[in-house]
Amino acid sequence: MSEAEKKVLLAAPRGYCAGVDRAVETVEKALEKYGAPVYVRKEIVHNRYVVDSLADRGAIFVDEADAVPEGAHLVFSAHGVSPAVHAQARALNLQTLDATCPLVTKVHNEAKRFARDGFQILLVGHEGHEEVEGTAGEAPEVTHLVDGLEGVDALPDFPDTQPLVWLSQTTLSVDETMQIVVKLKERFPHLQDPPSDDICYATQNRQVAVKAISERCDLMIVVGSQNSSNSKRLVEVALEAGSRASHLVDYAHQIDEAWLEGVETVGVTSGASVPEILVRDVLEFLAERGFTSVDEITTASEKIVFSLPRDLRPART
Repeated sequence: MSEAEKKVLLAAPRGYCAGVDRAVETVEKALEKYGAPVYVRKEIVHNRYVVDSLADRGAIFVDEADAVPEGAHLVFSAHGVSPAVHAQARALNLQTLDATCPLVTKVHNEAKRFARDGFQILLVGHEGHEEVEGTAGEAPEVTHLVDGLEGVDALPDFPDTQPLVWLSQTTLSVDETMQIVVKLKERFPHLQDPPSDDICYATQNRQVAVKAISERCDLMIVVGSQNSSNSKRLVEVALEAGSRASHLVDYAHQIDEAWLEGVETVGVTSGASVPEILVRDVLEFLAERGFTSVDEITTASEKIVFSLPRDLRPART
C-alpha cells in the first residue's frame, strides 16, 4: 500500500462537552481559590488523564463524603449525586461545590417532579453508573432501573391506571435507548415520554459524527477511558455504522500496530470527557506510520457554555 493511500478521517464534534469543561474547571478554580487539597467525590469525569492531572495539582479523589475531613472543600462530580450524599456532606460540615452537569440536573428535577405527581419511573441506564445512582436516589421508592433490553422483562407488572414515565442516563447510545423505549411501550402502552430528550446534545452529536465517517473507515480509534459510558458507546456505534474494526484507547501508545495492517482509512474521535491533547497524540502516532492525510468531518457546531458554581464565579465589578 502506498503512503498516499493512508488517511485519517477526524470526527467533529469530539472531546470535551460543556458539562465536562465546567466540571474540570470547577476543580481547577477551587484549587486556585482554596489551595490544595481539594477533595472530589468519585472521578470528576471518567477520564484517566484528567483525573491524574488534577491529582498532581492537589485534588484528592475519594469514594464517599465520609472520607473527607470535617469542614474541608468537596467537589461533586459531573455525574451528580443523590440527596443522601448531599445530606451526608452537610452532616460533616463540608464546603461543597456541585460540578454536576446541568443536563444531569435536569433529569434529577424530572425524577423529583414525576415522583411528586404519582408516577412510577422507568430509568433506562447502566446499573452501578454514578449518574444512574444519583438520579435514582432522587426517588428511590418509585424508580425502576432498565438496564438493556433484558431489563424490560425484569420489570414488575403495572396496572393501566398507574402513571408511568421513562427517563434515561444522558450518556447512552441514542439508537439503543430508542430500542429499549419501543420495547417498554410494547409492554406498557400507557408509558409517557419525558418532556424532552434526556440523552445529552454532546452524546448525540458525537454519535452522529461517528456514523458519518464509519462506513468509510477500516478502523475507528476512539480515545477515552474504559469507565466512560459515552466513549464505549462510540466504539459500538462505529461498528454498527460500518467500520470494520473499532477500539477504545486512553493513550496513543495503547494502539496495537497489528490493528493498522492492511488499513487505508482510520477514523478518529474521542469521548466527551477527553482533552484534545490526547487526540493530537493519536494523530501524531498515526502520522509516524504513514497516515499523514487528515480530513476533519464536521457534522455539528457546539457553542453551549455552562457557568461555574456560584462560589467560583469571578466577582462582579
